[in-house]
Amino acid sequence: MDPPRLPASLEAGALMRQAQAAGGFAMVLHKGDADGGTILVVAVDRDGLGTLYERLPDPAGPRRWVAVRQQLADARGEFDAYLDRRAKLDRDVWIVELTVADVERSILNLD
Repeated sequence: MDPPRLPASLEAGALMRQAQAAGGFAMVLHKGDADGGTILVVAVDRDGLGTLYERLPDPAGPRRWVAVRQQLADARGEFDAYLDRRAKLDRDVWIVELTVADVERSILNLD
């Protein structure tokens, strides 16, 4: 069972502060419900391409960040269109973009 969740606005703000503290940049692409919205993280690499992470249930324990979509250089618009659809389908969702070296380890704590 997952531990109690922080309000989405607080968690999104913390992710952004972590990126800025690591020397990176962060911005909210879509602001969702302050308390219970799902948070999606777009990690932008050196080439300006994004990887979309979402926290999903894990049978072995608490929810964990999982890469669910990768932006391709020759299809950048498809990635953006997907984010737009997610925001339209779920008005509560937060979409946070982080640009920092090794976001997987420094922010999302992935091994």
